[in-house]
Amino acid sequence: MPPRLTRVCAGAVSALALLGAPGGPLLAQPDGSVSIVRDTEIEAILHEEADPIFTAAGLDAPNVRIHLVEDKELNAFSTAGLNLYLNTGLILEAKTPNQLIGVIAHETGHIAGGHIARSGAMGHAALGPMLLGIGLGVLAAVAGSPEGAAALIYSSGYFGEISALGYSREQESRADQAAVSFLEKAGESGRGLVEFFNTYRYQEVFDDERKFPYFRDHPLTDDRLEALAARVEQQPHAGVVDGPEALAQFAIMRAKLEGFLSGAGQTLSDYPESDQSFPARYARAIAYYKETETEHALKDIDTLIAERPDDPYLWELKGQVLFEAGRAKEAEPAHRRSVELKPNAPLLRINLGQTLIAQGDPKRLDEAIADIKQALGEEPENPLGWRLLSEAYDSQGHDGMARLAAAEQNFYLGQTTDARAFALRARELLRKDSPEWRRATDIVLASKPTPADLKIMAHQG
Repeated sequence: MPPRLTRVCAGAVSALALLGAPGGPLLAQPDGSVSIVRDTEIEAILHEEADPIFTAAGLDAPNVRIHLVEDKELNAFSTAGLNLYLNTGLILEAKTPNQLIGVIAHETGHIAGGHIARSGAMGHAALGPMLLGIGLGVLAAVAGSPEGAAALIYSSGYFGEISALGYSREQESRADQAAVSFLEKAGESGRGLVEFFNTYRYQEVFDDERKFPYFRDHPLTDDRLEALAARVEQQPHAGVVDGPEALAQFAIMRAKLEGFLSGAGQTLSDYPESDQSFPARYARAIAYYKETETEHALKDIDTLIAERPDDPYLWELKGQVLFEAGRAKEAEPAHRRSVELKPNAPLLRINLGQTLIAQGDPKRLDEAIADIKQALGEEPENPLGWRLLSEAYDSQGHDGMARLAAAEQNFYLGQTTDARAFALRARELLRKDSPEWRRATDIVLASKPTPADLKIMAHQG
């Protein structure tokens, strides 16, 4: 499931994906909904770079959620609730880690400055009531495996509707100055932000239809850039450059994104066999996996693992490739090793639980349930986890718990009608006044119950 990157998509596409409907990448939809991708490794890299910025801004860094929007357009935006959204196109377009962290610092300036709450130019760009994710690697659908895609479904329904912000020039300048302060406090240079903006200053002369989305919502002016550059050069850390580790992590992140989101041919062209760097070989292994050249991909992944045996993400990728090739039993050791190496990563535990369930052995279900419940303890809004939990409970004959898990899944997908129906059924099957029964009641009451539903609840007690 979510080993690779996880795609999240809004709208009816999610229901199709849940059914394993064939199709290509889940991209931005005509109604403005978008596709979110998730990947534990990339999220970890981004947080490692961004958390010092969040802390410098006085934010609770662990609670800032960084979301990857699968879109080749250059864009980034923030919303209420400490949510930061970065287009994959922005990451691939940035030339250095310092440029990317500069943009993140600028967006953090909007969050810390309260610009989101005060903006009067809210452009409605709904993600929809739910976001359905498919692991980047889940690009099984892209690789021609709808069955694999169905297994990789993940969503996040708590986002609800969000709005893209159109900031004023004054807010932009304030965010610039705040970004410089945050970067300096974190020991980073602000030159990357200046370089990034200077690269696209020609956007100022375009009409809105021709501008990148980022510069439609973030007006760019010469005066603003000059003020930003002058302030940056006054800072003690202006001359700090990206270190080797940051550059290496940045290269891995870009290679992984291209491997999963670009066509295999494009990836193999951009990362030819003559390039024997780790990121290049990583990208090619993903490309071969997408081309369903399973043995070629596994051979390359094993070579990478031999060099980095304690890299949980390589084990995750190996487990993903085996699982999607219908070799769940062989995938188990790889997923188990990824969890051993990174035990607090919810998506990795869900991968393991899914692999145990897929083996069809009743003796493995208790372990699968334990792993999935632990993951849901960290990410309760993960609908894939609830779907797998429902499946496991159903296999064990625990009908009430299976219906409750199905209710949770639909609730987090924003499918209130189905959530309510499953929760009402769960109340009938669960012991009255148990914690599970009370949770089912909560779901019904939070899912817009009809008068008829309330009568049923009253009858049930």
